[in-house]
Amino acid sequence: MKKKNWIILAIIVAMLAAVAILYRFYYPKHIKLLKSEFVFTELIRLKSTTVKNQGASNTCWSYTGNSFLESEMIRMGKTPVAISPLYTVRMAYLERARNYLRLHGGLKLNEGGQLHDVMQILRLHGAMPRAAYTGIKAGKSSSNFKGLRAVLNSTLSSMVKSRELKSSWEQDVELLMDDYLGKVPVNFDYQGKSYTARSFADQVIGIDPDQYIHIASVTTVPYYKAFVFLIPDNWSFSQFFNLPMEDLTAVIDQALKKGFTVACTIDISEPGFSWPYGIAYVPQKSASDMTAEEKKTQFVRPQPERKVDAMERQSAFDAWQTTDDHALHIIGLVKDQNGKEYYVAKNSWGRGNAFQGFVYLTKEYVRYKSTALMLHKDALEPSLKNKL
Repeated sequence: MKKKNWIILAIIVAMLAAVAILYRFYYPKHIKLLKSEFVFTELIRLKSTTVKNQGASNTCWSYTGNSFLESEMIRMGKTPVAISPLYTVRMAYLERARNYLRLHGGLKLNEGGQLHDVMQILRLHGAMPRAAYTGIKAGKSSSNFKGLRAVLNSTLSSMVKSRELKSSWEQDVELLMDDYLGKVPVNFDYQGKSYTARSFADQVIGIDPDQYIHIASVTTVPYYKAFVFLIPDNWSFSQFFNLPMEDLTAVIDQALKKGFTVACTIDISEPGFSWPYGIAYVPQKSASDMTAEEKKTQFVRPQPERKVDAMERQSAFDAWQTTDDHALHIIGLVKDQNGKEYYVAKNSWGRGNAFQGFVYLTKEYVRYKSTALMLHKDALEPSLKNKL
């Protein structure tokens, strides 16, 4: 793809991420929700930590990925830690800056990312509890990613234009991040013991990143093979295993039944997704064909869905109608009064919706609009695991 097209795609994805953030802050405050007529029966509910709030930042991948790690600790019989998502974001920014310079500026630079970045940062830089690093500078009430994004882009762009990279570039980037996100402690105390980020990850969290797998579904490469997924936030050019569309929900179902949660990236900029109501489905009708009453009540009660095939899924991705603009943590399964099953997904926008911070996703929506999954290898069926 030509560089110009990549730039256009990056702008579109950034705009969609911004829309998602605005949607989260504006929409719930300015509508009155109708009384829900859904009657859900819980089928599976795995343990998770409390719902967090990412605020006005493009860091859903880190909040979701670390929520996933916390649930993995519970599954392993450990006491979960409130892991610092902003430490992960900061270290990812550093690694992204490294790739930006290696590619002479040919990379989008912001705080966005993918779920595998959480595992990569855990592997390279360890982790910290939220209490040790908040990502908020002393005297401030929130992280200043907007300011950091601007100054880092300017600084790194100047480095590229100089055509001579100084050996001190990493220290310069660290100092800039200190100014906007606060300084990272070398050592910190946790439950009466001193740790570094490395020792905390190894001794307290105790999760091996190499035991996790990343899955996508496209029709453009062979199934059951690894490939580099060309999406704007895959700045590390990491590999995913390609599965048929139908296998996405089969993998999630199997994982949940075996006691494993699943993290996913997914497009939420859809008329069938409602954060306030906490429902996502694939409408049978387009918005233009719905009556005013149908639009008003489409998230109030179970609705008929349109079936999607692999070609339609791929076409939506190719046309940029499906983008990796959000991440959710799937922790359970329910069915409605008609027997249709929905995944219970933990969001990172606080608790201000109908389900206290959770969203109920139909399987059709996940097959259509999810872009990638992350889960433990042991969550897979042995026959599938052997294929990959």
